[in-house]
Order: sequence, then C-alpha cells, then structure tokens
Amino acid sequence: MNTVELQQALEPTLGRILRLERRPCPYYSSYHIEELDVTLADGAMVPVIFKDMTLLEAAQQVKPAFLFDPLREIEVYRDVLAARSLGTAKFYGAATDRGRYWLFLENVTGPLLWQVGEFETWRNAARWLAQLHRAPAGTARLLRYDRAYYRQWLTRAESFHPAARALAPSYERAIERLLALPATFIHGEFYASNVLVQGARICPVDWEMAALGPGLIDLAALTAGQWTAEQRADLAGAYCGGVADKALLEALDCCRFHLAVRWLGWSAEWKPPAEHAQDWLQVATELAEGLTC
Repeated sequence: MNTVELQQALEPTLGRILRLERRPCPYYSSYHIEELDVTLADGAMVPVIFKDMTLLEAAQQVKPAFLFDPLREIEVYRDVLAARSLGTAKFYGAATDRGRYWLFLENVTGPLLWQVGEFETWRNAARWLAQLHRAPAGTARLLRYDRAYYRQWLTRAESFHPAARALAPSYERAIERLLALPATFIHGEFYASNVLVQGARICPVDWEMAALGPGLIDLAALTAGQWTAEQRADLAGAYCGGVADKALLEALDCCRFHLAVRWLGWSAEWKPPAEHAQDWLQVATELAEGLTC
C-alpha cells in the first residue's frame, strides 16, 4: 500500500490531510501494523495506527483457519465500540474495497497491563470488563462459544498432545457448565499483553477474536498466569462488584480450563509468546482434577 492510498482512506473521517508520515509499529502482531503521524489542514497532528487485517504468511501457518475473519475486528470497532464510551481506541475509518481490509485507529500510548505492577490497576481492568459485559453487541461476525466451538478445541488439543485425551471427561462436564453461563459480547483474548494502560484509561487492543460467549472467559484470560487463588478471588470480586462467591469462582475455573485446552489446541507448529509460555497441559490437568462443575 502506498502513502497516497492510505491518505485517501483516512480523509473521509479525518478531513483533508497535508502530510502523512509512516513508521513500523514495534508492537508484535500477526498483521502488518504501522504508526502514522497525520497532519491535518488546520495543523492538528493525529497519531494513528494502521492495521492491515490480511493475516501475515507466517501467521497463516499457525493460526487456526476457522478463527480468521478479516472483517471481524473492523466491524467490532466500527459498529460496536465506536458507539460506547469504554475508552477503547477511536475508530478513524476502514477500507474494505478491492480486497483490502484496512483498519485505522487512535494510536493509544502507554504500558501494557503486564508491565504495570500496581494491583489496583488490575482491579480496574476487571471492573472495565464488567462494563463491557453489561451491554450486548450484535454483529454477525462474532465467534460463537457453542458446543461445537468448545469441542473443536478439545479435538485439536488431542491431535497435537495425545496426553490431552485424558482431559476429555472433565472437559465435557466443563462444557455443560460453560453453556449454562450467560452469553455476552466478549473480547476473547483479554490477556494482559492485549491491554494498554494510559493513566486511568483501560484500552484493550486486538479484537480479532471478539465473540458471543461467557463473560468469565475474559476474566479467566485476565487472571491467567502466576496468581494466587486469593488474588484471583480479589480480581473476581472487583469484576462482580463485591465478594466473589463459590459458584462464580468455580465457573471461572471452568473458563480457565477451556483457555488451557485452547492453548493446547492452537497449533502443532506454534509456541506461545513468553507471557503465555506455561505448561498448559499441566494447568489443564490440575484444573480438571479440581473441577466441581
């Protein structure tokens, strides 16, 4: 894509552009991303993120094909998030003609949540999730957390890790519990590596796996990692606005179990980034043994 094409795609939203400067985005992704400094006719400078939603070739080799829809994140920003005051990146337009899937967003600066040590910021992220989950979203391109979706992950996990077959009875019970949970609009990958923090602002990025599913899936992603049971309960309490009861924590464990199985079923050729590099088979096994659902 050349600079003139980018400028033409942005002007319907931002107005006449005098100058557009480009540089690669240091943020790692499965997509081509650039940072743009856009100078408007009135002299104002608008920092923009340009994201080409065509999956990079290397990512095509490892990302499960059934997850990929280049229009999903575009529609989420344009049709869902733009209408809600949640602090997500501003939508500056998209280009979806001539086989292009371009997304333009506010370039939000700040550390990622995993780089922030203050536990209160993590509580704020849990509270932010509760806001997200209060209102439904209607877009046909959302992933659906139905029975077939859950079982597909177990099948993939078993094919890549034969030892995962022992998880099947517990996972089937977990599916029943997950299907009984209220479904709402979820981010789908609310890991701390996908959440920017700008002062009091919580700004999740990478909505490619936005879905209709249990809200606790997002909380399970937020609480993934080396947290104590007490810390997870604390974050669950921030999420529910009180003290997390036993039923909520049990449901959260079912969601954590699913995410562990999902990591196992991602790809035979892929290893998770450092922030997600856990022994997911061990995590899944421990959760399976402790499940009461």
